Amino acid sequence: MIKKFLFSAAMLLAAACLYGKDYTVSSPDGNLNLTISTGKTTTWSLEVRGKKVMEGGRIAMKLLDGRVLGDNVKVRKARNDSATESIESPLYRQRSFTARYNSLTLSIKGDYAIEARAYDDGVAYRIVTDFKKPFAVRDETVEYSFNGNFDMFVPFVEMRSDRYESSFESCYTRLRIGDRSGDMGTAGTFTPEPGNLVFTPVYVSLGEAGRLLIMESDVEDYPGLFLVRTKTGFKGEFPPLPRTYAPNSRGVQRQTGVYDYIAEASGRRCFPWRAVGYGKEDKDLPTNNMVYQLAAPNRIGDVSWITPGLSTWDWWNAFRFHGVDFEGGINTASYKYDVDFAVRYGLQYIILDEGWYNTRTLDVMNPIPDVDLPEICRYAASKGIKVILWISSGLLDGQLEKICSHYSRMGVAGFKVDFFDAQDQATVAQAYRIAETAARYHLILDYHGFYKPTGLSRTYPNVVNYEGVFGLEQLKWMQDLSADMPRNDVIIPFIRQAAGQLDYTQGALRNATKSAFRAVNDRPMSQGTRAHQVALYMVFDSPFAMLCDSPSDYLREPETTGYIASIPTVFEHSRVLQGRIGEYIVTAREKGGRWYVGGITDWTARDLTLDLGFLPRGRSYTAKVFCDGMNAAYVATDYKLEKQTVTSADKMEFKLAPGGGFAVIFE
Repeated sequence: MIKKFLFSAAMLLAAACLYGKDYTVSSPDGNLNLTISTGKTTTWSLEVRGKKVMEGGRIAMKLLDGRVLGDNVKVRKARNDSATESIESPLYRQRSFTARYNSLTLSIKGDYAIEARAYDDGVAYRIVTDFKKPFAVRDETVEYSFNGNFDMFVPFVEMRSDRYESSFESCYTRLRIGDRSGDMGTAGTFTPEPGNLVFTPVYVSLGEAGRLLIMESDVEDYPGLFLVRTKTGFKGEFPPLPRTYAPNSRGVQRQTGVYDYIAEASGRRCFPWRAVGYGKEDKDLPTNNMVYQLAAPNRIGDVSWITPGLSTWDWWNAFRFHGVDFEGGINTASYKYDVDFAVRYGLQYIILDEGWYNTRTLDVMNPIPDVDLPEICRYAASKGIKVILWISSGLLDGQLEKICSHYSRMGVAGFKVDFFDAQDQATVAQAYRIAETAARYHLILDYHGFYKPTGLSRTYPNVVNYEGVFGLEQLKWMQDLSADMPRNDVIIPFIRQAAGQLDYTQGALRNATKSAFRAVNDRPMSQGTRAHQVALYMVFDSPFAMLCDSPSDYLREPETTGYIASIPTVFEHSRVLQGRIGEYIVTAREKGGRWYVGGITDWTARDLTLDLGFLPRGRSYTAKVFCDGMNAAYVATDYKLEKQTVTSADKMEFKLAPGGGFAVIFE
């Protein structure tokens, strides 16, 4: 009996030595420790500032041939390293930045590896294969298991007939880990059920230990990650690879049948990074760099031809013009009027949104008779204005080379590509394919109906913006105040914006208090004040941003229009000075020695003090202030525009109305 016990103990000890071992990588500042534990299964844990906040989440990838990467692991070699990377990011929230990280690479028997990195602003791991032959991935196990009932903000996917179809424009629900329901927090059109999928990023508050964002990066030729709630956090779920398709009314191919696996892969490849962003406080999250710094570097080389800037947008205002001598609509005269307006205020672009080609025949090579596109492009070029065309993703991809060649020769500067509405492997591959082809023709892209950013804009900087956000357009049709836009606006920067830039389409001139708001499709209004709308141009990351209202309306509001047009869309530095998720935010950005500061609040009236210590010392500045007027709480269009002389030693006081805001340009 004793011999049998000793023999069993020896076998267990040998197995532990062979399989069971912990490998840790720490952030350069020592605040984050990511540990990967190998054995019969592979799991990971995260320690934040000395507190273990996550543990026991499995790392595994099941292949179609039955192999399971991450199970019964035999580590051949473990290597720790460190690196410093200088990243040029010309269309990002800052012109360049330095990324420092420590890394861990576990080379595993079976020709694959697990790589991990720890930055000061987050940690990440991924699987890397070195197989000789292509293979298929049946599923990947991704788990986030927390050691506490932490607060979260979660974007749920609204149920459709296809579980994985989504425009990724959801609001955020506030709840705790393990809860099966939550208060609907910001805007919402449905109540999430336990089976609803979640998409990333997801916000988790650790209390005094800090804040986390569940994210992913470098998702190329692989499906995007959905999440399902568990008792301790989340587990991953991936859309299967489509097998058969049928076109919808917009010419977009929708899957009608799928394979029993999620991806096909080449033998040698890196899979997406499973990342967790970190910030000590809420205000650290909007400038978190995890998604961008983990993505594959620029593949198109010179980006000097890519012009950021502001654009007109016809769809929000339903082509409504007034005070003109032509009939407004989708026609040549209207777009020439847009060009003249853009010239007057120094905008860079005009957009021709849905309707410039026949939406029944879907012939994108021949605009409707009322739109003389060659003449519009010629007229715009003569005035120094660039033209963007809206197009559905399926129609563009179906004739990709032909369309890009034809319209680039005509003088079109790029496309607003819409209705991807998925993140399966085929859709992700489509997004990269369109980006690569467009870049060869020097065409920029604004992706709409698109999944959250996962670093594509670093790899293909001609993808200048993304939707994937509960944006202003929702107010065209939401009939009640379930669309709580001011609160939504002070959640977005802390979660969605951390992943990358967003096309929210701000700039509404018809501004409404909570009691006065109505959904009017043809003459839409915003919730909150005029100053709130102006401040969004400084709060949100939008290298390519809209002026959503009619040029006719902007021409009658020269103070507001001139102020908006004077705000750049890209900056050299960005930082959040103050903020609390779901309540308020104050963001400062710098370009060419000028500082631009925007602040917004939810429906709570708020007094904010702006300490100007962020300004360089030894200089005086002219502060051009656009803020809520005395009566903005009752008349949301009320604003005040004034100038002050200030220095870095000064403080400025602002009274924000419900749904209010302020903007300051320091020269």
